[in-house]
Amino acid sequence: MDFIKLFDSFNTDNKSEEEVDIYMSRKEAFRKLGSLTKKVALASLPVAAFTMMPKMAFAQSSDVIGVLKFALTLERLEYQYYIEGVDSGIINSRHQNVFMAIREHERIHVELLEATIQALGGNLDGVPSMFDFTAGGVFPSPFSNYQLFLALSQALEDTGVRAYKGQAPNLIDNDELLKVALQIHAVEARHASQVRRIRGRKGWITEEDYDGIDGFGGTFMVASSAVYAGEKNTTHVGVEVTDVTTVPVMAVREAWDEPLSMQMVVDIVKPFIVS
Repeated sequence: MDFIKLFDSFNTDNKSEEEVDIYMSRKEAFRKLGSLTKKVALASLPVAAFTMMPKMAFAQSSDVIGVLKFALTLERLEYQYYIEGVDSGIINSRHQNVFMAIREHERIHVELLEATIQALGGNLDGVPSMFDFTAGGVFPSPFSNYQLFLALSQALEDTGVRAYKGQAPNLIDNDELLKVALQIHAVEARHASQVRRIRGRKGWITEEDYDGIDGFGGTFMVASSAVYAGEKNTTHVGVEVTDVTTVPVMAVREAWDEPLSMQMVVDIVKPFIVS
């Protein structure tokens, strides 16, 4: 996506009256969305909007309803994953409360998105509600193997963090929404860190992950490798960081989470969606 063209589109100078009307209507929709999000969040929990903004952003669409429907698809997928995980009895008793809390957060996200779509005049038609967590038989059910359950949870959480980072520039024109988005991103990153630590790993993406999550057969490792594509990068803002520091290359790689494009995220989650 050309972000320069995106940012230029917010400038109403030299636009016809019709173009200005279209722009202001879109801006008003986002304003209402931001206001509703804050009201719902204050009425429930501080983390109520936790993952809505990242996934709303990476859909890369000027159609607010369409963006929210795509976000709702992903939220329903995650919510269903934790519903089935908790109900399966596979979760270690020491971690039961953690995943019950995550499940409840996802429930709030789903309800928030559904209410927001309807408040903006949309409907829920066409939003998937059925998911296959074997990804069409690519790997065994995560609900019969606790370590696999944790590994897939890690993959889903890490995907959310990187997807948000990839699309955060879409919010740069609106300070209020950007502030909320950064708060949401921080909470999602803490959830990802918690799952990783339960697995006995560091709380951030490391060299253990660069080629995918190992330990469950080559198919799962290949499938999860897309979640960590690009994480070996050492160049930022046009600077090769290893040339300006004496720290090890691996430490430089771990110092940044790389963004995922919208298409990369779609490719990761698509196998779990039942048509």
